[in-house]
Amino acid sequence: MIRKAVIPAAGFGTRFLPATKSQPKEMLPIVDTPVIQYVVEEAVQAGITDLLMIIGKGKRSIEEHFDRSFQLERQLEARGKTAELEAIRRISELADIHFVWQKEMRGLGDAVQCARHHVNDEPFVILLGDTVIDAVKPAALQLVELYERLHEPVILLEEVEPKKVSLYGIIDGDQIEPGVYRIRDFVEKPRPEKAPSNLAIASRYLLTPDIMKCIRQITPGKDGEIGLTEALRTLVKNRPVYGLKLEGRRCDIGNKEGFIRTNLEFALKRDDMAENLRQYIRQLAEKI
Repeated sequence: MIRKAVIPAAGFGTRFLPATKSQPKEMLPIVDTPVIQYVVEEAVQAGITDLLMIIGKGKRSIEEHFDRSFQLERQLEARGKTAELEAIRRISELADIHFVWQKEMRGLGDAVQCARHHVNDEPFVILLGDTVIDAVKPAALQLVELYERLHEPVILLEEVEPKKVSLYGIIDGDQIEPGVYRIRDFVEKPRPEKAPSNLAIASRYLLTPDIMKCIRQITPGKDGEIGLTEALRTLVKNRPVYGLKLEGRRCDIGNKEGFIRTNLEFALKRDDMAENLRQYIRQLAEKI
């Protein structure tokens, strides 16, 4: 049984400046819910309620979001806003959430290493805190189910356009059953003509604690960062590692256009705004 998850959320979010000058990118809302809350709810839906967030400078609002706000609760209660009161109380009751600071921005591998004492000797899921995955079955649960069958590390994968492989970590491997791959190697941001596949790491990992030893063996790059992909290359040399093709869609909110599209798509799923929004889109389309 997988009990623990690690959520790295220490990056600066420079692509969304100036909005992220004073608030974490993970707190940017998809409609009315911060990105990081979607990530936490995904872990909870996979049966994981012991979460460790890796945060950095300027991320205090993430801690506050998942804590109780007694003054706000009293105001909502006094005004009879029962639905809103239940919604914010639910946030603080989602899971047992702990926080640890990544003192320097030294890459994803270093962020995961910050979780070594929390993970101890248990397998754990990594969910990147700035990535939302839209799926009928939560992506973390997809990983957990395959791990429980294979008892080996599992990496979530998605197909990307061949011309975009240079933006991602790409796997080299063989499909052993529909949607499941035995991974031979990982290549970080290859040129399209040299990419071994178009299967990219999709921001979710289920790893065993020996990944920590692999991370410690990595020499920092020229930018001083320790990459998780490099550690995975070491791991795959020592034990089987599998890839699982995502059933669902990773929402591309790493850029402004993708963020706006994701907000629109999620809003159109909402009963309280979908119809009015559809009418507005039709009016815009006529003007265009």
